[in-house]
Amino acid sequence: MPRDYAGAWEPSVGHYFYLMLLTPFLYQCQQQPDALALQEQDRRVSYRQLLQQAQTIAAALQAKGIQPGQPVAIHLDRGIDAASALFGVLLSGACYVPLDLKNPVARLSFIIADARVRVVIGSRARAPAWLDDSLWLDIASCNEATPATVETPAESLAAILYTSGSTGQPRGVAISHRAISAFTSWASELLRLTPADRIASSAPFFFDLSTFDLYAVLGAGASLHFVPSGLPMAPARLSAWLNERAISGWYTVPSLLAFLTYKGNLAQTPLAGLRFLIFAGEVLPTPALIDLAASLPQTALYNFFGPTETNVCCYWPVARERLVAEQTIPIGLPAAGCELTIDAETGELWVRGPTLASGYWRDGRVQSFMSADGWYATGDRASLEQNEYRFHGRLGRMLKCSGYRVEPAEIETIVNAIPGVKACAVIGMDDPTAGQRPALALVFEQEASIGEIRKVLNRQLPAYMQPSRYLVMEDLPKLANGKLDLQQINNLFETQL
Repeated sequence: MPRDYAGAWEPSVGHYFYLMLLTPFLYQCQQQPDALALQEQDRRVSYRQLLQQAQTIAAALQAKGIQPGQPVAIHLDRGIDAASALFGVLLSGACYVPLDLKNPVARLSFIIADARVRVVIGSRARAPAWLDDSLWLDIASCNEATPATVETPAESLAAILYTSGSTGQPRGVAISHRAISAFTSWASELLRLTPADRIASSAPFFFDLSTFDLYAVLGAGASLHFVPSGLPMAPARLSAWLNERAISGWYTVPSLLAFLTYKGNLAQTPLAGLRFLIFAGEVLPTPALIDLAASLPQTALYNFFGPTETNVCCYWPVARERLVAEQTIPIGLPAAGCELTIDAETGELWVRGPTLASGYWRDGRVQSFMSADGWYATGDRASLEQNEYRFHGRLGRMLKCSGYRVEPAEIETIVNAIPGVKACAVIGMDDPTAGQRPALALVFEQEASIGEIRKVLNRQLPAYMQPSRYLVMEDLPKLANGKLDLQQINNLFETQL
């Protein structure tokens, strides 16, 4: 893939050169316009068609008054329409805010307000009842058009991805064109992506894993195939689908790969065309990885590591001969031009480099989370052993549940506001299929019930943040310094098993 695309542009599309993140994709649109770009079930879209749809949406956004840099929400499920909308937002010069449609209305409403979204793109004639109708843009109502020329500098925001926040509300991570492009260009080279590749996509677009699918894959001229929504829960059917589609690569979460390993009938479905698998978002148990490596001996395996704020800052090409069931695997080497260091006192991993997000989105602007010299403190404990980094858990209380980041404080804030609750504490219980699950310890000051607590949480939190277990106590145990004794709470939950 050429480093300098400028000479390849026709004058009619030359202005897109400044859209750093989409430049490789636009190059592919010119080189192979009729090649397959996206497939969802039996629906297929070429590079030419995807660009036309994105241009139509971009022009419609500009007609609604969207200005460069303004946030636009995507109220669409993962798939062709959502990908077209994301690309349309970027072509208009705006940045996208992908929504998890499974989230409760209260959470969606908060994100729309917090991000100061100017338009919400969806696929029905009217806005949902909870949303101001004036914000709504139905993609079916967009007439084919070409957007006005927009110059988008590399430091402009491309996306705001909302994660669980330690202050009791979701927190938007603001990511620039430069940061996503730094990761995707590195990943494309690492994996030697070519137009012949057929890549599976299962990551929701509000997950940073999706940046590989959208920008590395389509920037290399490969085709992206959306995994049907029901298949992750039917691993034998999933492996059959991977085989039938001749999938050559897939970037997903460890829990799904572990499920595929043990229930995917891989002995009878060898997936001979699968060149690589990448996993990230949580720890993959080494026994599961050993079995996966044995089932797919020809497939290169990669462990990618990094919070949303850094995208991928560390990676380990899995060395099969070094896998030992009783030992965790390394997170490996610095990725994508990142520098890593470990705080000598706390063991915390610090990162700086081109893939770092610009900061957190607050009050309509970006607030940096980096130190004066550009370092981001990840909150992860790590060590450097024989020139490889290893992960040793979180310094704080953050949990990783099915690849999602969950801050206990966000759950606790909601629970403590429920009438009848005197105090509560959330801990993480290890789960072999999901990494961790939240567990909730409660102290009631008046008559209340777990059922009432569940109803409130169901209305305000997504499914992956719902506590899997509850424990009612007379009081929460404290340490000598007055802080919660989280280890004792954990022990009490363990005795219930």
